[in-house]
Amino acid sequence: MRAFSQDFQSELYDLMKWRRDVRHFTPDPVDPELLRLCLDAFQMAPSVGLSEPWRIVNVNSLDARQKSLDNFKASNADALVGYEEGQADLYASLKLTGMRDAPVQLAIFCEEDTPKGSGLGAQTMPEMRRYSVVAAIMSFWLATRAYGLGLGWVSILDPIQLRTDLDLPDDWSLVAYLCVGWPKEETITPELETVGWEMRDAQLTKLIER
Repeated sequence: MRAFSQDFQSELYDLMKWRRDVRHFTPDPVDPELLRLCLDAFQMAPSVGLSEPWRIVNVNSLDARQKSLDNFKASNADALVGYEEGQADLYASLKLTGMRDAPVQLAIFCEEDTPKGSGLGAQTMPEMRRYSVVAAIMSFWLATRAYGLGLGWVSILDPIQLRTDLDLPDDWSLVAYLCVGWPKEETITPELETVGWEMRDAQLTKLIER
């Protein structure tokens, strides 16, 4: 088995600590070759039945970006209605997307009906294909962080509307809308913790014995 040094192990945990959800980007462009290098993480990621169900859409045109941003605005307004008083005020003050600033924007989909893998491991749990996409995204996220890039995951979207706006097949399910670029600042503390929205709870990571 390949052995890794203690220094590498320590650096790996530092990388995970510094992997933050970034919503504030500088206007500096991302070198296409650097982006391609980071995207190689998808090729190394695990997937159920080796199905590799991820489909990566580069949301690059002004029209596609505007439709995606309009989608977020509408979805965010709907979400705000679900909160009351002080929590609603705090929610309204949050910057929940970097879609106006991020130089690279990727919509990551799962092809639900992919023939690749012949359904191995997904017969009883078809959602495993989407879980595989999530695992690949995390590999990509760590790769971007290792090269100094920031990544923000936008989840306040109407997935069907986005798929329609981007003119994609009906069996593609949205998993993530990712904003990628150079962060304005770096911090080890999640922004939602900084503003008082929620705190981490170590109790939730303890093993449950049965």
